[in-house]
Amino acid sequence: MNSLAGIDLNLLVVLDALLAERHVSRAAIRLNKSQPAVSHALARLRHLLDDPLLVRRQGGLEPTARAMEITPMLTEALDRMRHLLAPAGFEPATERRTFRLAMSDYGAAVVLPALLPVMRVLAPQVDLVVSQASREVMVSQIIDGEIDLAFGVFSGLDPSVRSHRLLDERFACLADVASLGGKQAIDLATYLGRPHALVDLRPERQSEVDKALAELGHKRRLCLVIPHWGVAPRLIAGTDLVLTVASRILPAQDSRLCVFAPPFEIPAFQFTQIWHKRRDGDPAHQWLRSQIQHLLDG
Repeated sequence: MNSLAGIDLNLLVVLDALLAERHVSRAAIRLNKSQPAVSHALARLRHLLDDPLLVRRQGGLEPTARAMEITPMLTEALDRMRHLLAPAGFEPATERRTFRLAMSDYGAAVVLPALLPVMRVLAPQVDLVVSQASREVMVSQIIDGEIDLAFGVFSGLDPSVRSHRLLDERFACLADVASLGGKQAIDLATYLGRPHALVDLRPERQSEVDKALAELGHKRRLCLVIPHWGVAPRLIAGTDLVLTVASRILPAQDSRLCVFAPPFEIPAFQFTQIWHKRRDGDPAHQWLRSQIQHLLDG
């Protein structure tokens, strides 16, 4: 069995910063150390692990295959050490903490308006850093420890990833009132004859709407594909476009626009929050998850 005697465990903290920043100077700032000290620590790590760990390419540092292999284990080990040394429990009114969340702008519209007022009252020293990515990237970030919680529609998750359903969502259509000629909805033939807008970070994949149409033997024409949920409804007024999206992103009242049910069956979907099992025992993480569950469960 390998012994830890003579090994400076602070080197692991340096390695964690270097893998996150991929830059010696930025890692030094993050650690409040001098650049030579971080460079010296990297040299010791390379000797200890018998691997270059980070190699310079195109003006930056890229992790080696060995570094990528140990990143999840390193993140988990450091998290466990922090939990071991942290005070028991979590006092939201006084403790400082930063949570890293990942979600689309649909997720932001659903989660943040409900969560932020509660956070400002119950946990004023807790900060949130929100990022956006595709579903696949968010899952990878959860596994690698780059983020604490992710929100979206997920399936086939790795066994190490936990999930909790927050709400069920259905699809609805949006169209310009004038373009409907006084109608409050359209039939399938009219739907297929109209141009459509699609919201997707990865337009090359088949959306839930297009999967449902394909099962019926149909295909729609997409004349606009954008990655932003928030702006999509505002692009429909004054056009002949139809937007078919999650109902909660649609405007509550706009006399220029008409919201109606799709003229074919589209399965509802579950909006969930996911996290890595290594976070299960973190009291602060448990508290945040419970707040979100309480606010959005439905």
